[in-house]
Amino acid sequence: MPEREMGVIGLGTIGGGLARNLASHGVHVAVYNRTHARTEEFIAEHGSEGSFTATATIEELASALKRPRAVAILVNAGKPVDDVIDSLAEVLDAGDVIIDGGNSFFQDTRRRADELEAAGFGFLGTGVSGGEDGALRGPSIMPGGMREAYARVEEMLTTISAHVDGEPCCAYIGPDGAGHFVKMVHNGIEYADLQLIAETYDLLRNCLHLSADELAAVFRSWNEGRLQSYLVEITSHVLAKHDDGAASSLVDGIEDEAEQKGTGRWTSQSALELGVPLTAITEAVFARMLSSQKARRVKAAQVLAGPAGGKASSDLLDDIEAALYASKIVAYAQGFEHIGAGSKEYAWNLDGGSLATIWRGGCIIRAKFLGKIKDAYERDPDLPNLMLDPFFQEALATAQPAWRRVVKTAVDLGVPIPAFASSLAYYDGYRRARGPANLIQGLRDYFGSHTYHRVDRQGAYHTRWAQDGTEVRTD
Repeated sequence: MPEREMGVIGLGTIGGGLARNLASHGVHVAVYNRTHARTEEFIAEHGSEGSFTATATIEELASALKRPRAVAILVNAGKPVDDVIDSLAEVLDAGDVIIDGGNSFFQDTRRRADELEAAGFGFLGTGVSGGEDGALRGPSIMPGGMREAYARVEEMLTTISAHVDGEPCCAYIGPDGAGHFVKMVHNGIEYADLQLIAETYDLLRNCLHLSADELAAVFRSWNEGRLQSYLVEITSHVLAKHDDGAASSLVDGIEDEAEQKGTGRWTSQSALELGVPLTAITEAVFARMLSSQKARRVKAAQVLAGPAGGKASSDLLDDIEAALYASKIVAYAQGFEHIGAGSKEYAWNLDGGSLATIWRGGCIIRAKFLGKIKDAYERDPDLPNLMLDPFFQEALATAQPAWRRVVKTAVDLGVPIPAFASSLAYYDGYRRARGPANLIQGLRDYFGSHTYHRVDRQGAYHTRWAQDGTEVRTD
């Protein structure tokens, strides 16, 4: 770029934070918001933090930047992104770079990349993680799209990203929709992580009857060990917060209905299409859906019977810590397997170790053991599943007895743990050399002539189950 300049369209929580982040690092930022009052408010509050130009129209924003220009879009996914891109295409020149920094669906990003490349524009579909604080102080940034376009803005993006051990949490991901695909899977892992933490809270609250303040201390302690992560840290903060001027904990006053914006659902849908068993993330999506059925659950609580009762072990607290760690490993293993499947399907050549590196800081799922994931891919770049790495093999084996005790206790006491239980079931299913799918194939062949393969010889076979019972080769 002739100068360090960037246009930012959309001054919501993330867009406003990124604009301020850029300006604080010496980048001249032209800002535009569809509601001009928001632009005026932004400049009034933050205009002294750096070099800003407030603009009232997209045409004015384009004129405020020197060629070749770079403009970042931070608006809601879907049609709003297409509308802004259409408007920019009318006022920008070939060679200018358009960056979609929102949570767009990666297939939409692939389409936009093709269209904009054909029109001569540079385009980057860029995942940005870190929430409000990350956008302002240093997010994890996942740019995908045209390599030449990334080279034009690389210095600005790496500068404003989070840094861990001197390394920026920003790296080129791959062509077309690769950046938004990786961000989608990141958000899916986040869903699983949040659900596992919620199940942990539920078990400790209802089985050991710990108060929110006591639970806050537990999570603070866990954050000093192998579970150290952003989400465990802020869980302790949320649990420790009291209503203003009251002795009651704020979390006890929050309705138990979890909302979602779609990225978890997209992750599960993509996994189904790619044939990846993404059980932990999908169970987390289903759990949010069930939480939204509040009125039905209240009625069901009055009429549906549960277990007669039981008693939790005094060792349950330590067991849950081990089960949470093991289940988190499974969630990340499934997420990285999903990334590998997407990389193969779309010819992106994604680097699992690089992703683990840029997720170590800034992003919502940053955690201590991401360094172990990086190490695993350094040992074996073609690792098909993280559970097969020696470090994670041992970690899962060590946690396994406690993990099983937690699932059994929850079942006995009637506490739902879909993410814990599905993670353990996935582990047990993955480690079995032979499962029960042979019976499924036999049944499918019986009612639908779907054929089956045998363990003792090559070929596809069908049995005339309802006729003479003979077996015939069909290939």
